[in-house]
Amino acid sequence: MRVAFYTLGCKVNQYETEVLSARFAAAGFDVVAGHAPGCDVYVVGSCTVTAEGDRKTRQAVRRFRRENPGAIVVLTGCYPQAFPKEAADIPEADIVTGARNRTALPELVKAFAVDRQRIVSIPAHQSGEAFEACSAADFGVRTRAFLKIQDGCDNWCSYCIIPAARGPVRSKPMAELSAELQALAQNGYREIVLTGINLSNYGREWGLHLSDAVLAAAAVPGIERVRLGSIEPDLLTPQEIYRLAEGCGEKLCPQFHLSLQSGCDATLARMNRHYDTAQYRAVAAAVRDAFPGAALTTDMMVGFAGETPEDHRESLDFAREIGFAKIHAFAYSQRPGTRAAAMPNQVPPAEKKRRCAELIAVAAELRAAALSSMLGSRQPVLFEQRGQQGFTGYTPNYTPVTVFDPAIRPGEIRQVLLTAIAPDGDGCEGILAE
Repeated sequence: MRVAFYTLGCKVNQYETEVLSARFAAAGFDVVAGHAPGCDVYVVGSCTVTAEGDRKTRQAVRRFRRENPGAIVVLTGCYPQAFPKEAADIPEADIVTGARNRTALPELVKAFAVDRQRIVSIPAHQSGEAFEACSAADFGVRTRAFLKIQDGCDNWCSYCIIPAARGPVRSKPMAELSAELQALAQNGYREIVLTGINLSNYGREWGLHLSDAVLAAAAVPGIERVRLGSIEPDLLTPQEIYRLAEGCGEKLCPQFHLSLQSGCDATLARMNRHYDTAQYRAVAAAVRDAFPGAALTTDMMVGFAGETPEDHRESLDFAREIGFAKIHAFAYSQRPGTRAAAMPNQVPPAEKKRRCAELIAVAAELRAAALSSMLGSRQPVLFEQRGQQGFTGYTPNYTPVTVFDPAIRPGEIRQVLLTAIAPDGDGCEGILAE
């Protein structure tokens, strides 16, 4: 049978799709790239961070059923796990599973193909559950590989449904992590991106820390770059930061995505974030001290319940103070099932839109300053793909760089002199400087 995957959401979801692809292939399925028409099975990997993610998930399931009436349509991932009854009530899905039993999916599909009896299997998360054994050794033509080392979150931020979807904090055992790193290096991947739902909590159950995983990755021959996914700032202590700097040398990419959400302490408290701006400021300073030239990137939300105009201005001022290299800016949307959805003083949609435009303007201003500061420098660029505008790759601090030179090959790391900001304002152009 031919199987195709359609994945919404984060890098962790994308990694899990690679794991599923390998498991279906091992079970005798023909895995098709993309979601081409005419397949026998369509697997929709859902995202439930926002209500809009749920809507897109339902839309995808119904589209695959409409366009492929005889196919087996599978709905899996975070949405069914967080809202099992709601997901089970989608009649277009033949098989509905959550985030816990992905290993069983190939056999569930085979069982359904025999008797065409609808399957709904969504085991609930349990305290103390183990990290799901999973590995992915091949990401196609990409030069960077993603590696999920942590799952679950117990922060229960007031706006977030993810703890319900992902369950308790748990980590990939070091032996499994080392084996997967070795396999990725043998397959030619030169950059590894460590990902997780709450990555900073890696190893908590064994008295380990995120730095233990990073040092293990940096020690593998053939891996030249290690990059981190999103990090909660309250768990990135100065001790951890300096251990990373001393133990990894130049292998750890100096780009830290420190989740902020708001630069206003009153808003952070209502969000039930586990830090304030003073702690965030100290972490940012420690990172820059340990990693000169590091790029700090973040997520920022406007229009959270109860946010006043003064709170909003305070948040923008904090963003300017930190000097982020890039900000993912978005407006708060009420998420059913969270405490924040029922909070008083919700900000009107038009005001949220206005504030978001202001944040986007600040983000553009900071992005331009960050890129301008890099012009004239020489940077090692890992080239990934060829496009119409030349070869594109990334510096260690994750600045996109385009070079117009036919001698470049994907997977190469070349020294590049950065000469101009790209026309789209989100990267640089350069010339080979070797």
